[in-house]
Amino acid sequence: MKSISPYIIFILLTLNWACKKDTQEVGSLKISSCAANDKVLSNSSQTADVAVDADFVLKFTAAVDSNTVKNNILIKDKDNVIVPDIYFRFADGYKTVTIKTFKDLNLKQQYTLYVLKTLTGSKGETFTETSFVFTTVSGSFILNSISLENQNFMTPLHVYNVHVEGSVLKLEFSDPVDTTNIKSKFTVEGNAVYNVALSNSDRSIQLECTQKLQGYTKYSFTISTTLKSKVGTKYEGFSNWFSTALDSTLKFPLITDDELLTLIQRQTFKYFYDYAHPTSGMARERYSSGNTVTTGGSGFGVMALIVGMDRGFITRQQGTDHLTKIISFLETADRFHGAWSHWIDGSTGKVIPFGDNDNGGDLVETAFMAQGLIAMRQYLNPATPAENSLITRINALYDGIEWDWYRRSGQNVLYWHWSPDKGWIMNFPLHGYNETLITYIMAAGSPTHSIPKVVYTEGFARNGGIINGKTFYGYRLPLGNDYGGPLFFAHYSFLGLDPRNLSDAYANYSEQNVNHSLINWQYCVTNPKKWPNYNAYCWGLTASDIPNGYTASSPTNDVGVIAPTAAVSSLPYTPEKSMNAIRYFYYIAGDRLWGEYGFYDAFDVSENWWASSYLAIDQGPEIVMIENYRTGLIWDLFMSAPEVQAGLTKLGFSYK
Repeated sequence: MKSISPYIIFILLTLNWACKKDTQEVGSLKISSCAANDKVLSNSSQTADVAVDADFVLKFTAAVDSNTVKNNILIKDKDNVIVPDIYFRFADGYKTVTIKTFKDLNLKQQYTLYVLKTLTGSKGETFTETSFVFTTVSGSFILNSISLENQNFMTPLHVYNVHVEGSVLKLEFSDPVDTTNIKSKFTVEGNAVYNVALSNSDRSIQLECTQKLQGYTKYSFTISTTLKSKVGTKYEGFSNWFSTALDSTLKFPLITDDELLTLIQRQTFKYFYDYAHPTSGMARERYSSGNTVTTGGSGFGVMALIVGMDRGFITRQQGTDHLTKIISFLETADRFHGAWSHWIDGSTGKVIPFGDNDNGGDLVETAFMAQGLIAMRQYLNPATPAENSLITRINALYDGIEWDWYRRSGQNVLYWHWSPDKGWIMNFPLHGYNETLITYIMAAGSPTHSIPKVVYTEGFARNGGIINGKTFYGYRLPLGNDYGGPLFFAHYSFLGLDPRNLSDAYANYSEQNVNHSLINWQYCVTNPKKWPNYNAYCWGLTASDIPNGYTASSPTNDVGVIAPTAAVSSLPYTPEKSMNAIRYFYYIAGDRLWGEYGFYDAFDVSENWWASSYLAIDQGPEIVMIENYRTGLIWDLFMSAPEVQAGLTKLGFSYK
């Protein structure tokens, strides 16, 4: 046998050593570190409080073969169930692998991160299997408390009258917050407008608003669901709303009170003149009501026409021309035993039903029209032929109203409605105390269709049933429901009827209307329902539009809506308090409340609702009662009518 060359033996030994060296290098792939976000994981002990949305970062001593990663790096729960849908990112030349779960892990659960032995390096290096046991954070990351201007702001509570500048929120969380992009986590109406100050190891946050907000406006405040605790616990989010306080800056230049009252009258007059129905001259029921005109509101408009002429808003000729248009319309419009309907088509004069069964005569609306016509008749000059003709035509309209027929077969009460095809189906007797007092006075004074006193005594007065006599907030209320009811009770009948010296067996009507107004004012000052805008300057509950509807507001039906007409039209009764309200409505709230035809109908700060509407029955009392306060003009005219005096005398009133 041939011997092996020593040289060949040397070569073989050298190759064998080299192979052993290569094998050692192949097995050198190791993990140099493992972390879940900023928390280091150990393969020799369990790691606690790992964030449920943590990124797991593995750093290797050499580049990994990315094709072997997917099936060899796993996360399993305590029941050995693999967490599905994880993905990987690579960095540092494939030496760093980041593992991310599509869904957050469960709270307070044990998991294991496995790196299996079949993982290899990019050069074929082998790996020794290892694992890292950890538990996720326990409990939830919650907002323990939140206050806005030192008032509890946790839902469902809301905060009102928040300062428009520099409002402060204070928040207390259960755990320290992650301060990354912290300012963006807190927004008002989607805008990050807060300076952020942290304390108490980042558990406490104070937010100061850096943006001037609009007064009397509702704002939403939101904490983003992207907010996390320092250990990564997700936050469920927060949303609530608050309402700002009044922006007390003046919205219009200061003028004298006398100039302000004239401005209100002039602006409101435009509703009854500029916005009058072009064919009939009548007042539209409300702004944007098209051809629908209103009988009662137009009666108030006739009295407003007197004010317009007397104050020079229009010429006397313009006023009598407009009046002629109204009278001509009333002479040909549908009438039902002399009474007009509540609504009329201003182009045709045909009735527009006010309801399914209300398609005929409306005696109360007719009384409001008669009140206006009689006041106008007294203003007209019989020595002027054209005006004397209008006087004659007004007399004929008034004399044609069959008040006595609305006694419904001779009963001792007047009825509100009658329909030619449905008869008395509405079945609404006029029992007091309410706004229908003027109906009985106009009926009693009629030269042609008068009613006897017993109809008033048993019908309206209910044989004394209208008496109240209780005291509310220190004010005695002679008549009516507790707290007086809506303030239009003190307005509609008293646009012409002068309460200053008026009394009968049941009440002194000056005391009634003054105290009714004072009770309404004091209720708003007391504000038992804590509405944000009720105060000594912002008051007045009466019938008006409300959010998504209409109601007769009063202390016993208080829905948070203030109607300017209530306080403005009470000016003769509560001059100081009403004037305060007028200044408030114009100077302070005027940017939201003042428009083309004067004050808008109503507003509700708690709902961030401001009406864009005007109603004839609310605009009319404002202009007329301001005039009665200033000069007593409409009261003096109406009370000078012989029919009015005859009616009052018949019913047992004292009025001088």
